[in-house]
Amino acid sequence: MIKKAVFIGVVLTFSSCQYFDFEKKANTNEKPIAKVYNSFLYKKDIARLLPKNLSNKDSVLLVKNLINSWATQEILRKRAEENLTKEENESYLKLVQDYKNSLLINGYKERLVKQQLDTVISEEEVAKYYELNRRNFRLNEELIKIKYLHFGKDLLEQKKIIKQFKSNRYKDLIALENEELSFKAMNLNDSTWIKVEDVLLKIPKFKEFQKEILLKKTKFIQKEDSLGLYLVAVKNVLKRNDIAPKNYITPTIKQMILHKRKLELIRDIEKTLINDAIQNNNFEEY
Repeated sequence: MIKKAVFIGVVLTFSSCQYFDFEKKANTNEKPIAKVYNSFLYKKDIARLLPKNLSNKDSVLLVKNLINSWATQEILRKRAEENLTKEENESYLKLVQDYKNSLLINGYKERLVKQQLDTVISEEEVAKYYELNRRNFRLNEELIKIKYLHFGKDLLEQKKIIKQFKSNRYKDLIALENEELSFKAMNLNDSTWIKVEDVLLKIPKFKEFQKEILLKKTKFIQKEDSLGLYLVAVKNVLKRNDIAPKNYITPTIKQMILHKRKLELIRDIEKTLINDAIQNNNFEEY
């Protein structure tokens, strides 16, 4: 079954890609392995598609499939040329030329942008952009700043751990972090905004809580089941349609600033190219 999948995958790859010149004439230095009308297929055309370590039997089968696939393409292309109208042929040729031009132009633009685009974005730029556009940054999900801990019932000194979890002292936080390997799940950084859905995925037990519990600020919640104890403290909450906090939306803002810079750079490049062409008499309007 695996071999069959390999054969099919390689043949489809061969069929969908132009690994050969459709109008290739016979090469007197190399004997072709197949011919359709005036097109020839050579061993080197399919050598790159053959997986290594294939048995002779499998290689022969795969080569035959590749040859048949190539022949089918060539025959269909020939029939298409013969049966399509002149207008249809010209239309398809124009589409091919337009696509080629688009690839060349976009590739050249991308290279110029890569060479010239300033990708350094300061915190001041982010802050300014955020203040000017903050009303556009509405949340489509709930965010919370949360601290949670999940550990088994067999864990020793449970009362001490609960006390440390409730504490706001730095040394208690460090003490819990040092015991990380003893816990099943942990997040003690309640200064970072987290999606509520991510928390529910992280600890399935939370799905059994009413979602509203996690969407209310609370200093301490304790739950228990057969798998252990769950300690939760929700420091802050943002609901859907609230304005997204700057530190949460910063990666998006940076992408938006870069995109704006890129568009401006492309416009400048196009203007420069036009001006150069005019100065060098390569562009004239009549």
